[in-house]
Amino acid sequence: MLPAAKTPPRMLTLVILTGLSIVSLNLIAPSLAHIAEDFQVDYAIATLAIAGYLAITGVLQLFLGPLSDRFGRRPVILWGMAIFVIASAGCALADNIWIFLTFRMIQGAVIVGGALSRAVIRDMFETKEAASRMAYVSMAMAVAPMLGPMLGGILDQLFGWRASFWMFLLAGAGVFWLCWQDLGETNSEPSETFAKQFRAYPDLLTSRRFWGYSMVLTFSIGGFYVFVSGVPLVATSLLHLSPGVLGLFIGSTTLGFFFGSLLSGRIAHRYQLATMILAGRLASSAGLAVGLVAILLGHVNEFSLFGSVVSVGFGNGLSVPACNVGAMSIRPKLAGSASGLSGAMTVGGGAGLTSMTGWLVTAENGAWMLLSIMLAISLAGLVIAFYIRRIDLLEGPPEVT
Repeated sequence: MLPAAKTPPRMLTLVILTGLSIVSLNLIAPSLAHIAEDFQVDYAIATLAIAGYLAITGVLQLFLGPLSDRFGRRPVILWGMAIFVIASAGCALADNIWIFLTFRMIQGAVIVGGALSRAVIRDMFETKEAASRMAYVSMAMAVAPMLGPMLGGILDQLFGWRASFWMFLLAGAGVFWLCWQDLGETNSEPSETFAKQFRAYPDLLTSRRFWGYSMVLTFSIGGFYVFVSGVPLVATSLLHLSPGVLGLFIGSTTLGFFFGSLLSGRIAHRYQLATMILAGRLASSAGLAVGLVAILLGHVNEFSLFGSVVSVGFGNGLSVPACNVGAMSIRPKLAGSASGLSGAMTVGGGAGLTSMTGWLVTAENGAWMLLSIMLAISLAGLVIAFYIRRIDLLEGPPEVT
């Protein structure tokens, strides 16, 4: 057996951790109809495998972060991956829908990879360099949503839907092994007790910067949640796109996030966090404004709809790494807790914005209403970005530590 790692992880390890935590959400999306058919339940129940899973991961982040501040990043990540492996086997072997859904919710422990990879990076690097490194890890957030459903669909077609969960088991075991031999502890000053840790929370929770970074993060990613939930109706009722073509277009919009993250990785160490956040929110708002004007002028087509959303991905690639690092830099000793709290806010805010979209977007108003909602959300993030910038001007930029 390989000895336990004693040194900080390579960036590739953190990219793989993040990628697995993301792909586990949507890889089974093409299989939902087959899961419902196999267990002889309504499709709506089968969709809990994604909707319920998303909710669970939001709640788990509230606990995983504080646990890693108290006991260290390494043990929490290893336990999370071990639980994910066991739960994957449970999903693959389940003989009724409720056992399946129970193990599927337990699978949510894999979110430890995405949530704590951010904290590990903040442990390892000073603020600007952390933002740059975070951007490269964030590129996994663009690639995984594109490749996940494609891989899941192929596995389902060749071997059945259970094959996806056997793949999760193998991937989880491989990542556990990788973390065991490469991910040494990076939390050099863990909290002595939970009581002492919680006494430090007011400094985090009363920080205007923390809530500013977290709210921009929520609006940034929430805008994309709105798009994914509303665009199927628009694409089928107005553009008459087939499911296959729609999936291709949705996947292509994440290319903006990929290239935005790539650019952020190259330049983030040169600029203040507020500058990167402002640039991202301006890019997102400008692209959506152009798309909305085009649609209001009667140019309702794939390019005016999907092309404008590429700017959202690009803007998120610039601002999301900076927001993540900023939130964890308020109290570096509580980086795990800050990562978990901001992550939970993002999931919860995304769920609320998605519900609002379902009420407001119809077949008649679909195109312009969808982009209007997204533009309003992007502008809200832009206003908060200016607020963060104003704090920096009045109080100086956050400490680079």
